[in-house]
Amino acid sequence: MEGMTKADVDKLDKGLAVRGGRPLRPRDAATLILLDRSGSDVLVLMGRRHAGHAFMPGKFVFPGGRTDPADSRVPVAAPLHAKEEARLASGPGRASTARARAIALSAIRETYEEAGLLIGRKGLFATARRDWQGFVDHGVTPSLDTLRFIARAITPPNRVRRFDTRFFSAWRDDVAVELPGGGPTNELEELVWLPLAEARKADIPDITRMILEELEKRLAHDPLLRPGGAVPFFRLVRNRFVREVL
Repeated sequence: MEGMTKADVDKLDKGLAVRGGRPLRPRDAATLILLDRSGSDVLVLMGRRHAGHAFMPGKFVFPGGRTDPADSRVPVAAPLHAKEEARLASGPGRASTARARAIALSAIRETYEEAGLLIGRKGLFATARRDWQGFVDHGVTPSLDTLRFIARAITPPNRVRRFDTRFFSAWRDDVAVELPGGGPTNELEELVWLPLAEARKADIPDITRMILEELEKRLAHDPLLRPGGAVPFFRLVRNRFVREVL
């Protein structure tokens, strides 16, 4: 998609409804790409969105959703690695420390809500935030030090919904509790662990396929996903869809 015009992009991802009129301001969002090594393969967790959803109905996606700024006030076992926070602060719309923290925590919260996976460390955890009561109930303190900032993408301006999405990754070993029944919101109809090569062939949005390709390249170069790696950034600039590096 790099170098494509806005018209070219509009022909793709038919699940993303196109609208006219004044462009919407993109909202912060976060996605978590949860990985699991199985022999020589790296598996990725994906879920199918309900067919009735207005945004990407029926598509396989990573857990994720809109950022709640109040998430920045949720206590954590460990903060973001300094190199990851610096990457989040780079590029257009620089993220403050509080904003970066909220974005990262929203990826963890959404993964619990949609997939029933609590990322963090076992131990006493207390917060009055209703969205985080699952962590309180299961004795898990969310932790940000294991998250890696993998990619960023801004939805083109003529969509019914626009997000400035940061894609994070973590390993399945970072999950403190896996709920057998999935997450409480039931937003995803089906959760599957797929080898990266198979995930790219699934019914996924084009931007998701691009992120998976970027992730495969990074894993080939850095199998441990060490902190501070280069972050590809996809957006529309002067009517062309471009890839930049943060």
